[in-house]
Amino acid sequence: FSTIFFCSFAVSIVIYVILFFTAPLIADFYSTPILVPILRVFSLRIPISSYNSIQHAYVSRNMLFKKFFFSTLFGTLLSGVLGVVAAYNGLGAWALIIQYMTNTIVDTIVLRFTIQWRIKFKFSLKSASDLMKYGWKILAADLSGTFFEQLRSLIIGKIYLSSDLAYYNRGKSFSSLIMDNISTAMMSVLFPELSNKVDDIRQLKNTLRGVISIMSYVIFPLIGGLVVVAHPLTVVLLTDKWVMSVPYLQLLAIAAGISLIGNISLQSIKAIGRSDVVLKLEFIKKPVYVILLVVGVLISPLAIAMTMVIYSIYSSIANARPLSRLVAYSYKEQFQDIWQSFIMTIIMCLLIFEFKLIIRNDFELLVIQVIVGVIIYLCLSVFFRNKAFLYVKSVILRRGK
Repeated sequence: FSTIFFCSFAVSIVIYVILFFTAPLIADFYSTPILVPILRVFSLRIPISSYNSIQHAYVSRNMLFKKFFFSTLFGTLLSGVLGVVAAYNGLGAWALIIQYMTNTIVDTIVLRFTIQWRIKFKFSLKSASDLMKYGWKILAADLSGTFFEQLRSLIIGKIYLSSDLAYYNRGKSFSSLIMDNISTAMMSVLFPELSNKVDDIRQLKNTLRGVISIMSYVIFPLIGGLVVVAHPLTVVLLTDKWVMSVPYLQLLAIAAGISLIGNISLQSIKAIGRSDVVLKLEFIKKPVYVILLVVGVLISPLAIAMTMVIYSIYSSIANARPLSRLVAYSYKEQFQDIWQSFIMTIIMCLLIFEFKLIIRNDFELLVIQVIVGVIIYLCLSVFFRNKAFLYVKSVILRRGK
């Protein structure tokens, strides 16, 4: 842990220095001078996170999630309050900086006193070598993914109107609120769980099948429901001024949900220790990403969102392919694990969509669609005797005893 901390901290300092000196260039690119101090201050979060990330790794490795939840809850609430207060007092973009920086700093301080890991001034060249052989490929793949993910907003903000970027980002924020939180919670648990079963491929495969079955059971209705209620949800929470963000919300929610299922495959490959496969997949996927992005840019901002749905499908298929070789988890078996949840979601969406034709009040429509959607999905789960539903039900019943 100490070895990887010093490696991580060294890399974070290099990144911070690069961002510090390139801040004026980035500000000039967007013709926004205030970005210089914002970038230089906000980038301080990177060195702090190099320490915080090791704390999170310790939590994941030792499955201390309950302790982690309660210890970080204070930082989340405090940063949210400070961010709102700062925004209310007219600090603009600095309100976001205050929120994120406070969350990271408080999270780091609280974990310092709630987990047992402490920095030791020890460094093992062997450990560093072993970790870097695995880690640099994951780092390269993750940096590639982050760069291309942010490239969309960068291009929209540069080529199109600021309002187009605002609608795009607002639509993305709703899907991200749900999918990112599910992804963070799931991946932090999934990785150590699968890593502990690497020596037994059959057990690893069974665990993976169970995870994909449960996640598709949860994610598909969330995506479908979000697509159907996108309009009343936006109007109720943001007013009619943001109604133009609805198609972005719908498309990006679909893309995010599909990507999340694909990321389970990617996380499994990481857990097996095949970081080389993860990096190779980036070389396979990103040329297609660039082609689709160029096509979208030539048409419209909405077309960019449409191409992301296509890319998410392609990416998930590409991520799933190595599993047939590494853990004998074929495409056919993967389809068997998700098709039932997909069919139930389609039925639910078609039924609750009809309420739009008879209910005009957006708030009433939103409430009714959500409640009826949940009831329909649960009824379908009972009718189909869905395995994921039966498993979740058994867990809840055991917890209640």
